[in-house]
Amino acid sequence: MRILVVEDEHKIAGAIKRGLEQEAFAVDVAYDADDGVGMATTEDYDAVILDRMLPGLIEGVEIIKEMRRQKIHTPVLLLTAKDQVRDRVEGLNAGADDYLVKPFAFEELLARVRALLRRPQDSQGPVLRCGDLSLNTVTFEVAREGKTIALSQKEFALLEYLMRNPNQVLTKSNIITHVWDYDADILPNTVEVYMGYLRSKIDRPFSGQGLIQTVRGFGYRLGPVS
Repeated sequence: MRILVVEDEHKIAGAIKRGLEQEAFAVDVAYDADDGVGMATTEDYDAVILDRMLPGLIEGVEIIKEMRRQKIHTPVLLLTAKDQVRDRVEGLNAGADDYLVKPFAFEELLARVRALLRRPQDSQGPVLRCGDLSLNTVTFEVAREGKTIALSQKEFALLEYLMRNPNQVLTKSNIITHVWDYDADILPNTVEVYMGYLRSKIDRPFSGQGLIQTVRGFGYRLGPVS
């Protein structure tokens, strides 16, 4: 899953980026409102973490307003200054989905981001399932037929994206956008290579039907053959 962090304090932005990357997220960072609004409205993100006060021609709340004006419904977690109730209310009224008061613990930020990512699929909860395959987004446990499967961070991120979009045909462009960050060095066959890694771990060793399907000319689909 791909996250945009818009935060002008480089130390905070760097800490958030490192922490999220350790949790298998792809993360882009913007350090001012001008870059932030440009990235939030032109790139495809799964969530945005946005500071309320930013340098630039506009402030954080205006970024949210512009996203909503453009019918971009990406969940937004607003970071706000302590005790600024009016700022928090203004942000929520502008279209923010949640807020977090500075200073904050990274564990709480992570929990709130995960909660935002679950909202469109409340019935799934933290454990995603596809047939006899399960993936726990909190503990990072992946299992099939009751057997634990060890995945790298990028393999886990790729599988999570597939499992959040079951039975949908996902193009290579879709996959790259949501699994790799903007600065990643993506080769033409990167997606095929990682799909091969996943197949070797979640399909080939098991007796059940293969779950990763190649839709020739279009992309990939996770789900049993219909």
